[in-house]
Amino acid sequence: MTKNIFSNFRGNLFGGITAGIVALPLALAFGVQSGLGPDAGLYGAIFIGFFASLFGGTNTQISGPTAPMTAVSMVMVAGIIAANNGDVEVAMPYILLVFLMAGLMQVLLGITGVGKYIKYIPYPVVSGFMTAIGVIILITQLLPVLGYYTENDTAFIETFKPKAEEVLMTKILKDEAGEGILVLEDFRETVARSEKISEEEIFQEAKTLAKAENSGVAGAIKALPRALSFINWLEFILASLTILIIFGFKKITTKIPSTLVALLVVSVGAYALNLNYQPIDQIPGGFPIPNIDMFSQFQFGQISPYVFTALTLAFLGSIDSLLTSVVADNMTKTKHNPNQELMGQGIGNSVAAIFGGIPGAGATIRTVVNINAGGTTKLSGMVAAVLLLVILLALGPIASQIPAAVLAGILITVGIGVMDYKGLKAIPKMQKAEVTIMIVVMLLSVFWNLVYAVGIGLVLASIIFMKKIGDLTAGQSKLVQLKNADELSIAWKDELHFPEKLKEEVFIKRLEGPLFFGYTSDFQKLASELPETATHVIIRMGKTPYIDQSGLYALEEVLMNISKKGIKTIFENLQTQPRIMMEKIDIIPDLVPKERIFETFEEALLYAKENVKDIS
Repeated sequence: MTKNIFSNFRGNLFGGITAGIVALPLALAFGVQSGLGPDAGLYGAIFIGFFASLFGGTNTQISGPTAPMTAVSMVMVAGIIAANNGDVEVAMPYILLVFLMAGLMQVLLGITGVGKYIKYIPYPVVSGFMTAIGVIILITQLLPVLGYYTENDTAFIETFKPKAEEVLMTKILKDEAGEGILVLEDFRETVARSEKISEEEIFQEAKTLAKAENSGVAGAIKALPRALSFINWLEFILASLTILIIFGFKKITTKIPSTLVALLVVSVGAYALNLNYQPIDQIPGGFPIPNIDMFSQFQFGQISPYVFTALTLAFLGSIDSLLTSVVADNMTKTKHNPNQELMGQGIGNSVAAIFGGIPGAGATIRTVVNINAGGTTKLSGMVAAVLLLVILLALGPIASQIPAAVLAGILITVGIGVMDYKGLKAIPKMQKAEVTIMIVVMLLSVFWNLVYAVGIGLVLASIIFMKKIGDLTAGQSKLVQLKNADELSIAWKDELHFPEKLKEEVFIKRLEGPLFFGYTSDFQKLASELPETATHVIIRMGKTPYIDQSGLYALEEVLMNISKKGIKTIFENLQTQPRIMMEKIDIIPDLVPKERIFETFEEALLYAKENVKDIS
């Protein structure tokens, strides 16, 4: 294994360095977008990148924070911070526990092999989700592009002071209740504590409330008119220059990452000219410290509402990573190990959470850059992570001087790039049901909840699929009187020579496809469709490989009703799974004896000839 990792050392070194350079601005930008700061993005890129490469199943994969993972994380982070009265320090242990839980779930997906089922997520759901991610990024970055930061808008913050005072008083009452102090018995204590509330505390609480008001898509849209009226032209110009360089430099050459060029040119220019711009949050110096406090402060009640979010992050990260693995396979003519890849991604996200990093996944662009630069083994991904660590340790204070508008500009280009234009262009050609799923997922993701939108999309897609299969099965599974067989079908050629004298009394029910809950209501009509003249019905099961519990009980009910009419049922070409299910609940032999089950239609026909009365 060591030999494999260190083979092609020079190519892996250059591949890793190049991928790390590409990852730097994106890591900073995704960290800011998540709400945890640029350092969280860097920590995520370092630890996910290193450990996902070391333990993963794709040799050339470069992992780190990605747009979809950051968008889901952003919503969760905002929710937990709001639940903790806007105190990021108090909320941080719970946020990191959710990230850790997502990583451990990914490891579990890899160990159990559940990851192989991820490929069954319908394209309209993925398309609507990815487009929504792009829209969310674009809308939420409009405010920083315009140079509007809620924490700098004193007039807006002042409007939240009355509400801030209420929040602070509520905290006092909660504290007193915890200490066993009753307000009605000792209101003087409450008054004394309330008088100690300073103007600074009220202002800080008001700032937290104001930032919460302007957070997310809805908050950004509501704040947009105010942002436009207070536009900071310097910030707008810096963001616009960043966007122009990113798109423009690609036309000159793609060998040098245009995102890095934009980051360096605009940041160095703004700093050199001593412009009065808004810098990003301070990036701490030194090696990242593990957040052990999150284990000592663990309270499941705080994170239980976000278990589904953690599961979504696990599945989303798995999808993102495995899709990138396929791209890497196609470029390198190799084959990745999907279960190993999920375990590696899970380990990377778990370690990143412990050190305060945001979750991530396999990143397609960074992986492609790595391969094109010569990366062939896991060493390249580990080199990329180590490079980011060196930059953090050596240039952390310098990186803190990057203009926030530059990262906003980078995120705008990410938002534009992540949308699924292929799916959007195909809307006129797609079926209405699939277009509906895509649009519903997109709108719910943007304006309500990313996690629930995906769940609703999956449910809708499943219902529509089951209806289509049920309709298709019902349409093809006909009840045919033998005298009409010649006119109705050429698909069942062995029916065409059925003896004429039997055609009035024997009917054929052809089942086309699985007998499942989506088709049971149509199948249950069989008993009522059989006329009084019928004595036998041959149910042709050769094209029914599967029957579920709903279909099984529907079949039992139909056979009981048929039996009450004195009609005998014959099974022809009964498949293994349906037979086992019928034997478990005694349909065989109670309703259909084994002597009425035949492998071929000729055998069933012979039985009918011998048992139908008055056939001479």
